[in-house]
Amino acid sequence: MKQPFMAFENDTDGFTTGNLSIKNGIEMIIIEGSLNITKDKEGLEAALKLKRAVDAAIDALKRDRNLQDSIRG
Repeated sequence: MKQPFMAFENDTDGFTTGNLSIKNGIEMIIIEGSLNITKDKEGLEAALKLKRAVDAAIDALKRDRNLQDSIRG
């Protein structure tokens, strides 16, 4: 992930780490697959990529003053 993950900003951004795919969306972020976090530098980098994406999603949700109870009708 070269640029910061801008959660909920578009329907085109995304990245993979290991076998884990993170796809951005305006209304939903989809996380699919699996990720082995090994006790080494590669594991640390994989964990940090996942953390940055989740942190971006949490920050975006906290900033949204009009956050709905649910998007499912």
